[in-house]
Amino acid sequence: MLDNIRMAFTSLWANKMRALLTMLGIIIGIGSVIAIVTVGDSLSGSLTDSLQSFGVNNITVSLQQKTESDSGGVRMFAMTQPSEEDRITDAMLEEYTDVYGDSIQSVALESSLGMGTVGSGEDTASVQVTGVNGDYADANGLELLCGRFIKDSDGERQLAVVSDLACETLFGRADASVLGQSFQVTVGQKLLTFYVAGVYEYDDSGYFSMTGEDPVTGMYIPLAAAQKLGETGEGYQDFTVVAAAGTDTAAFLEETEAFFSSFYTRNESWTVTATSMESLIEEMTSMLDTVKLAISAIAAISLLVGGIGVMNIMLVSITERTREIGTRKALGARRSDIRLQFITEAVVICLVGGALGVALGVALGSAGASLLGYAAKPSLSAILVAVGFSMAIGVFFGYYPANKAAKLDPIDALRYE
Repeated sequence: MLDNIRMAFTSLWANKMRALLTMLGIIIGIGSVIAIVTVGDSLSGSLTDSLQSFGVNNITVSLQQKTESDSGGVRMFAMTQPSEEDRITDAMLEEYTDVYGDSIQSVALESSLGMGTVGSGEDTASVQVTGVNGDYADANGLELLCGRFIKDSDGERQLAVVSDLACETLFGRADASVLGQSFQVTVGQKLLTFYVAGVYEYDDSGYFSMTGEDPVTGMYIPLAAAQKLGETGEGYQDFTVVAAAGTDTAAFLEETEAFFSSFYTRNESWTVTATSMESLIEEMTSMLDTVKLAISAIAAISLLVGGIGVMNIMLVSITERTREIGTRKALGARRSDIRLQFITEAVVICLVGGALGVALGVALGSAGASLLGYAAKPSLSAILVAVGFSMAIGVFFGYYPANKAAKLDPIDALRYE
């Protein structure tokens, strides 16, 4: 075997350019697959890390409009907003927490007041004004730098928790000295006055963070104040439940959806659905894996072309070395020896091409991931599969030429010019 490998490398070195052109299909095919998998894994890993930062135990419960099949009617489907009577009520939530209290860590409620602007002149900052309850910070991982977060007992008081970026714009600092300070925010046509109750650290690492020269940060006010100022009425279109530690999130999600859906069995327009970050991560990972597989399958077509090229060059090599084959057989070489020699040469060609393809794929994949802003994550399993596949190509496409060489008649081979 070592002699066959040595002879294979000697033959490749003697015809370097021809060998490189033969390997080109293998190099491009494996390089493309490795690059796609590397970029895909990097994207998937980054998205998963970002989504996990929102809490894998978080369950989002929201109203969803029924389709024709859900409602049993024949009306045309049209997107509308739920009325106050359709919303999830405080009474439903109280019953829910009574039934599943042991499985619940917190329930985050919110009511959006809209986009607003704080500051004046050139020193302004954009904020998303949202009314929240006391559990909102726990569900969304907000880290306070000073002060306190909104409490349920705050009622309609005009208190606000703002980001350190907004504080820098408003007061030139973001420390405890700003607590209790008043400021104004313009929301639509309204100019509202609030007092700083707390300052949180703005985190732009999340996937859904709005970054740029003028990032939009959250401004949180008491839920009752937001409902009064926005004249939205009572009830909620959605809310977030944080499952307690040790709770089976998947099972609890189904129980939560079934519980709230029971209130909407007679509602012709709306029902309730529940989703979790865990299920969202699984769906997104599955979708990315499908896309990677589809693109990799297309890229792998060049491996077939490369294999055909290997077979072609091996047939040419056999024709050129017919007298050599005849001499070896005349000296006692068996068919299996000749067959092994040329299969080994085909495998070596594919392995060298595969190694170059892996190097090219990792380099291109890492560069692509870096350009997209993600950490490169070359897949060891993909590399091993690529190397194994290149060996399989060598055996598959090298067997026919090798078998043809093994069947040559030694007398005819020696006479060959």
